[in-house]
Amino acid sequence: MSPSLAAALFRATVPVIRRAAAAATLTAVALTAAMQQVAAFDLQGHRGARGLEPENTLAGFGKALEIGVTTLETDLAVTKDGVVVIAHDPDLNPALVRGPSGFWLTARGPAIRSLTLAELKAYDVGRVNPSTSYGKQWPLQIPSDGERVPTLAEFLAFADARDPKVRFNLEVKITPTSGESVVDPETFVDLALAGIRKAGVIGRTTLQSFDWRPLVISRRAAPELETACLTAQFPNFDTVKPDATGRSPWQAGLVPSEHGHSLPRLVKAAGCAIWSANAASLSAELVREAHALDLRVLAWTINDKAEMGRMIDLAVDGLITDYPDRARQVLAERGIAIAR
Repeated sequence: MSPSLAAALFRATVPVIRRAAAAATLTAVALTAAMQQVAAFDLQGHRGARGLEPENTLAGFGKALEIGVTTLETDLAVTKDGVVVIAHDPDLNPALVRGPSGFWLTARGPAIRSLTLAELKAYDVGRVNPSTSYGKQWPLQIPSDGERVPTLAEFLAFADARDPKVRFNLEVKITPTSGESVVDPETFVDLALAGIRKAGVIGRTTLQSFDWRPLVISRRAAPELETACLTAQFPNFDTVKPDATGRSPWQAGLVPSEHGHSLPRLVKAAGCAIWSANAASLSAELVREAHALDLRVLAWTINDKAEMGRMIDLAVDGLITDYPDRARQVLAERGIAIAR
């Protein structure tokens, strides 16, 4: 081969090599990004670990931390004297609560808002009532008698002392029709924000709600606090279906027609970084649309391993479960680490 021909071949080959190297670099970057996305899976313990320990108790949160979760998901209420506490229902639930006498409540109530913290602390929430239909849903739950409703401050301090990296997903329990049964949205958000700030965990906390009004208020008051828009689409509980005005009363006055009747776009318009939807309402197409809007997607509340796998296949960013131990098994089988 002549020197001139060799030089020509070299000049022709160099761009090909460079392009191949560039392609390999891009592929490596893409793979790294994909691995990082998988590694960031957000495993959330629903009300602690409701399937294993009494819900919304320090015992339950301790169990979730023992198993290993990214996030503790829980609910907020406010007492008569303005203390934020951890509770799902606006009033005391006879399936969960025993009175100062030690006997199960026979009817719902009183409302948490009607009780001072001291009065609320007289009730025992350390087991489910096994005679109720609700109690029969949790045959694996281990009682922890003597548990009291924790305050937000107690909950955050308890969790932070055991895992300073754990995240918190706090649900503002309010509805468009709550009326005077709970405090107004502005007061609720102000009290919650004060507690979060005092604990120094605002960077590890998400505020969520089915009623998006508190989320809009929170975004104005504390833009550094992440919010999650919850949605439910069931025959007996639908926060998405519009009423006669063409809007859903749950969506803070947003008009679906102004956002292409797209639920992810409505979530984005509400200022949420996360869309948290009931699992059955999600599809691969919706998850892709949400991701294109830079939203993260959570699926709730998933306790079946096969369904957990289906949600992972849809590329959700995390899931909420009453059995974080089951979710850890599913994730381990797929080689997926939880976000920390």
